[in-house]
Amino acid sequence: MTQRQSEILQESIKLIADKGIQGLTMKNLANAIGVTEPAIYRHFENKQKILLGILSLFENNKEIFSKFLQDETSNPLEQLKLLVKMRFKYFAKNRAIASVIFSEELFRNDPLLSEKVFEIMKENQKIFVQIIKAGQKLSVIKKDVTADQLTLIIIGAIRLIVTKWRLSGCSFNLEKEGAYFWKSIEILIKI
Repeated sequence: MTQRQSEILQESIKLIADKGIQGLTMKNLANAIGVTEPAIYRHFENKQKILLGILSLFENNKEIFSKFLQDETSNPLEQLKLLVKMRFKYFAKNRAIASVIFSEELFRNDPLLSEKVFEIMKENQKIFVQIIKAGQKLSVIKKDVTADQLTLIIIGAIRLIVTKWRLSGCSFNLEKEGAYFWKSIEILIKI
């Protein structure tokens, strides 16, 4: 990715954060960067490619999270706690990314974007499932609910909390809410 492409993606994220997904237009983007619309098109052929670029940024952060977890701790319960904490922290600092990731209406009519989001979802689920299965194998996480179902519960709740936070105008501390959420999950799953 070139420096200019990175700048375009960062400005796109800011526009989405400030004006919503509808505010991401080539005209608004060009004005925010201080270039002409054709200059934007030299780097991204359309809005879809910009959104794919934003999704790729999120995907790259997922890989960083995964590597960090492997290096940080071998205790699956602690890994899960850290993963949940990191998700809330990431979305708190990157509100626009949450707007893009959790915008089904944006992707419904665009198979390419829809497929990309689905891939990201599957990879995120896979990370959670692996950690939970490891915890169940070590008997630190209860086995009476499958790892797949626990993953759906956790990811679904994270999504709901982040969406509630966004729709409320970010009226509460997302990281603090995430910490409360983790305490509840830990009570439910810990042996």
